[in-house]
Amino acid sequence: MEGLTMKTLLKNGFIVDGSAAPGYYGDLLIENDKIMSIGNLGDVEADRVIDVEGHVIAPGFIDTHSHSDIQILTDPEVLPKVMQGITTEVLGQDGISLVPLPQQYIQSWRKNLAGLDGDSDDIHWEDLATTEDYLQAIEEARPGLNACYLVPHGNIRMKAMGLDNREPTEEEIQKMREITRREMESGAFGVSTGLIYMPCAYSGMNEVVEICKVAAEYDGVFVVHQRSEADDIINSMKEVIEIGRQSGIKVHWSHFKVCGKPNWSKIDRQIELLKEARAEGIQVSFDQYPYVAGSTMLGVILPPWAHDGGTDKLLKRLEDPELRTKMIHDIEHGIPGWDNFVDFAGLDGIYVTSVKNKKNEDVIGLNLVQIGELRGKDPYDAVFDLLYEEENAVGMYDYYGKEEHVIRFMTMPEQNVCTDGLLGGKPHPRVYGSFPRVLGKYVREQKALSLEEAVRKMTGKPAEVFGLKERGLLREGYFADICIFDRDTIIDKGDFTNPARYPEGIDYVLINGQIVIDHGKHTGFRAGSVLRR
Repeated sequence: MEGLTMKTLLKNGFIVDGSAAPGYYGDLLIENDKIMSIGNLGDVEADRVIDVEGHVIAPGFIDTHSHSDIQILTDPEVLPKVMQGITTEVLGQDGISLVPLPQQYIQSWRKNLAGLDGDSDDIHWEDLATTEDYLQAIEEARPGLNACYLVPHGNIRMKAMGLDNREPTEEEIQKMREITRREMESGAFGVSTGLIYMPCAYSGMNEVVEICKVAAEYDGVFVVHQRSEADDIINSMKEVIEIGRQSGIKVHWSHFKVCGKPNWSKIDRQIELLKEARAEGIQVSFDQYPYVAGSTMLGVILPPWAHDGGTDKLLKRLEDPELRTKMIHDIEHGIPGWDNFVDFAGLDGIYVTSVKNKKNEDVIGLNLVQIGELRGKDPYDAVFDLLYEEENAVGMYDYYGKEEHVIRFMTMPEQNVCTDGLLGGKPHPRVYGSFPRVLGKYVREQKALSLEEAVRKMTGKPAEVFGLKERGLLREGYFADICIFDRDTIIDKGDFTNPARYPEGIDYVLINGQIVIDHGKHTGFRAGSVLRR
């Protein structure tokens, strides 16, 4: 491997091994891509000796909710992640990603995907049909960090039955099972769904159960953006738990939270449901980013029926004044079972983060009320025009909760840290800062977690949940994915005004034994691997 040092000795560090065991001072010797020995090693011969006295030696961080699916092919260093100590990402989130990808749906699917993962004409989309195709493409791109993949439910559904809003036939359910099996055989670590995103939102529980039964045969994990994170969150959680009960799969909630002040009283019941599921023997876990604002594609503010049949049909509906009026009515009055972002965040609490056309870059950083003022239109019409002109490829962030709720969920045993980082435009600051923010704000400043607990939630726990072998812990024989940081200075630096800022306090990052961050600077080496189940 380019630039690989045969032996590297890290001396005098405070070793926090990812298990939550108390940290201790010692040395760590790396040979090629593995950890060779740990302890008080003295003057061991090595090609490079790095004295890290006063610094923490921890496993590299694992981002269990990533949206680098396209960037890892087009800009494979993925610096926003590596610079914050992330050494492994889990791709294929929210039921919407690159593969499996039927040829006839490529153009429509690219528009659907763009709001979450971006788009690029530099990708040979016609060559991406299966998980194996995609994983091979990542390997050929020489990724800057390790990557693994979840089979997206939306892609499975599209492959089996297209993009229509209807129940599948028994034959189509069987096709979904066969597709899931093939993709799991290619090395996927589980399946994902986003039950607010089309076409996943069109599915009933039984469809998801049948897919999960197949993934469970491979000890896969079910990663779910649940159907509601707001008004109907309790029923939504019950549905997810029932999927786990019926299928036998491990259940992992994405970006766990509760949205909107009227729903904050439901947190106690959310926690009770997790405890009840665990007591029953259902494996439950969740990830969380440490901010009170979320981020996704702006198109989610539209009622589900507007997306029926895919993005091309959505754009046709946005051309129709009567259908626009119906959209506004449904947004202002609600639809049962639908998470209404405008209801819980407000038009003034939703901000645009990215567009694909230069002519609309002036709306980046503005909320929906401000966009209406800028365009001299009603906010709804201004936003509908924006979605139409951008073919739905608009990112946003929205304010949903309180700081005390972030801490309450963060300290639960089921939690691990993630970024959920959408990389385009002027992104949510979590893209650059989730992991350092936990260590700086919530460990050092607020003491909500111990250092050892926090590191476990970034390393050992996610590796255990997702089945990442020989990763996530500092153990002899494990891969040398390592982050070395100053616990007294580590902190995120980005905010919603200027989010694209690298954190402070991370001095070294090693991926598969290769130094990719050296004295806080990227070395230019891309040392990542594709991980297969």
